[in-house]
Amino acid sequence: MDVPRAGALLLAAALLVTGCAPEPGGAPPPSPEPAGTTSAPAAPPAPAPSAPAPPSAPAPPSGPATTAPGSAPTADPDPGPGAGPDVGPDPDVDLDDPASPGVVVNKQRPLDPEDWAPAALVDVEGELLRPEAASAVRGMLAAARADGVPIRIVSGYRSHAEQSATYAGWVAQKGREAADTVSARPGHSEHQTGLAVDVGDGSGCDLRVCFDATPTAAWVAEHGPAHGFVVRYPWGEHGTTGYWYEPWHLRYLGPERAQELVDSGAATLEEFSGLPPAPDYGPAAAG
Repeated sequence: MDVPRAGALLLAAALLVTGCAPEPGGAPPPSPEPAGTTSAPAAPPAPAPSAPAPPSAPAPPSGPATTAPGSAPTADPDPGPGAGPDVGPDPDVDLDDPASPGVVVNKQRPLDPEDWAPAALVDVEGELLRPEAASAVRGMLAAARADGVPIRIVSGYRSHAEQSATYAGWVAQKGREAADTVSARPGHSEHQTGLAVDVGDGSGCDLRVCFDATPTAAWVAEHGPAHGFVVRYPWGEHGTTGYWYEPWHLRYLGPERAQELVDSGAATLEEFSGLPPAPDYGPAAAG
């Protein structure tokens, strides 16, 4: 890990444990930083701009572009600042239907209906997941263990009622504003879809910032997409996802779509899906 990032991780000991927060009666996570504070983990610096191009010859008269005889066609001009990855909504992927593997749930996109529940759930090592995610996570666990990487499931599906109780407990203990920094409001949690899983290694860093430095975190970040899983809340993208970095929170998209996200260069599922950032709850959000 590079030194600046390691230092930032140490300073981020108060990392937000969003929708993965434990029950309020248990051991609390480190005190989270309020959203928007300047001491939050910084996004990686942007690449330095390229050097200006040398002066060019006077432009030819307007009209169809031509190529001098015998010369190779020129490359397309640099699209310039603001040109991002080739991403956008896929008409074949339903981003709104909770039953769709491609559904996007965040602070501004609740499930509809908010008390939606999967039609079927399968037990995997004591946690429930949708059948397609359960089959994929079994394969991922087996592959990691075959590589000598310790891995276990920490959390899977949580019902609307379970999320409501967890969130209400945090509100009673810390107040609504602070609760929003450690627990997703009911209807806004990816765990309710049955497609999200939190993993750990049992080393004492489960659901904690130090998990980033474990071989397990490195393995799932690299190999998770081949099994259909991506790290849902990447480093430095809390302004888009609404959540601080959570290297343990994996979202099942299916192998093909997960690899497409990686290949696209998009940093987040929101960007990949052509959706706007969701840093906080909209004024009409329930909870």
